[in-house]
Amino acid sequence: MSNIPSILQGLRMPVIGAPLFIISNPKLVIAQCKAGIVGSMPALNARPAAMLDEWLSEITEELAAYNAKNPDRPAAPFAINQIVHKSNDRLEHDVEMCIKYKVPLIITSLGAREDVNTAIHSYGGIVMHDVINNKFAHKAVEKGADGLIAVATGAGGHAGVKSPFALIQEIREWFNGPLALSGSIATGGAVLAAQAMGADFAYIGSPFIATHEANAVEEYKQTIVESTSDDIVYSNLFTGVHGNYLAPSIRKAGLDPENLPESDPSKMSFSGDAKTKAWKDIWGCGQGIGVIRDITGAGEFVDKLYEEYAAARERLQLV
Repeated sequence: MSNIPSILQGLRMPVIGAPLFIISNPKLVIAQCKAGIVGSMPALNARPAAMLDEWLSEITEELAAYNAKNPDRPAAPFAINQIVHKSNDRLEHDVEMCIKYKVPLIITSLGAREDVNTAIHSYGGIVMHDVINNKFAHKAVEKGADGLIAVATGAGGHAGVKSPFALIQEIREWFNGPLALSGSIATGGAVLAAQAMGADFAYIGSPFIATHEANAVEEYKQTIVESTSDDIVYSNLFTGVHGNYLAPSIRKAGLDPENLPESDPSKMSFSGDAKTKAWKDIWGCGQGIGVIRDITGAGEFVDKLYEEYAAARERLQLV
């Protein structure tokens, strides 16, 4: 059995809501946490940088008030995603804000930084780093990450190409810490399957785009409802790193999703207008959206996920 930190024990079910660039906001994070799963958002969603202070204050105060009123069913902890790539010129400021509010869980992406991990550990926080292969998993743990997020094929945004079966089994050969699986998970049965493979948590992002709380235009949400895995395109054109995107948004931008050129990875950026355009106009999304039929509240989606998860456990006589 994995060594799970106490902060991640006692969730309603083993799910972490993935941080969604532009889309995740305090409203969505709070709804996820109140529903019993880890809610998260990227620090870079708070623009200008000073807004992160306001957002973290809002989240911590709202969840504290909720917990005081619901001691028998407290909210799940929340997480902040930090892009630790060298192009993120806000990293130092954003980490300081997380220290100020003692954010329980930090999710790091695009590089592993020992100094960031040390800073988060200074107040008792834990760090989970997302990886697309076993090599990067080793590097992340060597630099002090407490847990890993295995980003398998089919995940939304910057995704890998490894089968979840291959990725999880290779990591589990040597790593006994908290491990989440990302990639096309959109049902309670898939959450249970992730656990059966050896993951501790399912990491779910794209379904939350089609929720009322999400900071996404209605056309984006409706496109998810109307699309399937056949509408997902894997390309590195838009940020320099390969990721999954909705084909209708690519067509709307005047491009042919079936004939996209390759991009220069050195052009990758996380602080300027280029990225805002990429994620705002070219919509990131994972392959699991074929089961998303309606735009709902985040809490309502989690309730549905829980019912499916319980039913799957019962079918396998795990209750």
